Amino acid sequence: MKKDQIFLNKILEHGEYEKNEVCPHYSHCGGCSMLDIPYDNQIKIKEEGILNLFKRERIEDINYEGIIPSAEIYEYRNKMEYTFGDFEKDGPLTVGMHVKKKRFSIVTTDKCKLVRKDFLKILSHADSFFNHIKIPPYKIMKREGVLRNLILRIGRNTGEMMVNLVTTSKIEFSLNDWCQELLSLDLKGNLSSVLHTINNSLSEAVIPEGVKILHGNDYIYDMILGLKFKISPFSFFQTNTKAAEMLYKVVANYLNEERGVVFDLYCGTGTIAQIISKHASSVYGIEIVDEAVDSAKENARLNGIDNCMFLSGDVERMISSLNVKPNCIILDPPRPGIGKKALKKIIDFNADRVIYVSCNPRSLVDDLAILISNGYSINKTKLVDLFPNTYHCECVMELIK
Repeated sequence: MKKDQIFLNKILEHGEYEKNEVCPHYSHCGGCSMLDIPYDNQIKIKEEGILNLFKRERIEDINYEGIIPSAEIYEYRNKMEYTFGDFEKDGPLTVGMHVKKKRFSIVTTDKCKLVRKDFLKILSHADSFFNHIKIPPYKIMKREGVLRNLILRIGRNTGEMMVNLVTTSKIEFSLNDWCQELLSLDLKGNLSSVLHTINNSLSEAVIPEGVKILHGNDYIYDMILGLKFKISPFSFFQTNTKAAEMLYKVVANYLNEERGVVFDLYCGTGTIAQIISKHASSVYGIEIVDEAVDSAKENARLNGIDNCMFLSGDVERMISSLNVKPNCIILDPPRPGIGKKALKKIIDFNADRVIYVSCNPRSLVDDLAILISNGYSINKTKLVDLFPNTYHCECVMELIK
């Protein structure tokens, strides 16, 4: 079983509580997996799935404190990364989400329930505009074509929006008309950033070679728990803003007025570090994405926070250069979890407390086994649902030496 396939392998039979499909894209789109299940049941399924996983892996005495549901079930996503392609081979251009179990098939999701209407208007406009001027989508197997991704972001508490078109450089064409038409759309949010990113890599990931500003700035702002954060095109920011605020409150509560040194590893744009900075004498944040670290530093200046230091580099390498002992280490790694070498170095700091924030319980239990075997015990566990209508859920654990 793959590490990210924790809860659902295949459906044996449908439950009585399942309702009819509530989205016309649901049978094709791979974005949602629980949209036809009432939200109360979704919460129970996630809770039972994670707790049963801990039980199977013999992770016991977790001191479970319950699950916090998302305040918003629909239209909660502040970021969407759409892909250009076609629904059927050599069919008309589409831009949207990958079709379930079909790597190269794309369905236009212009009636999606998880995003705001502004996103759907921009998506529909892109589909119509690029079909009209007949710019071809990029074909990764043939390594030909132009249009790759349409990335949309919104500051949930500011209304600032970013549109980022990702293409190859194989054909030169003007985006002036597209940008002007975007600016004329009837949107509730403020379209403050329109970008054009060049990506000629062979990978499906967005690897920018250059970013051109077509309108406004190359960033937007959002507010989290009274703090202001600058969001750049490729920096990580939790996709459910309101639920993320609940998640960060849990982390701050688990920190329990810690007045010592805190390491925030895999810190992204420094959201957790700055939110908990008032509970610490100093915070050291480490993140491998240079752009995110630059944003974290600027965010700290914006918020008048002077006890956070942000360092750019691989966690395993960077923590070896820190000549300070942390009282608490906060871990918020990507889905694969923490590498064994990095985890060993983290354990060697012998911190009194570790707070682990995980979006993948499967990799979490692997890391927990190592932490527990090295003298840590689980003091508190809480789940926070950041991803309604999917099987994903965030887990926060406090471990003490």
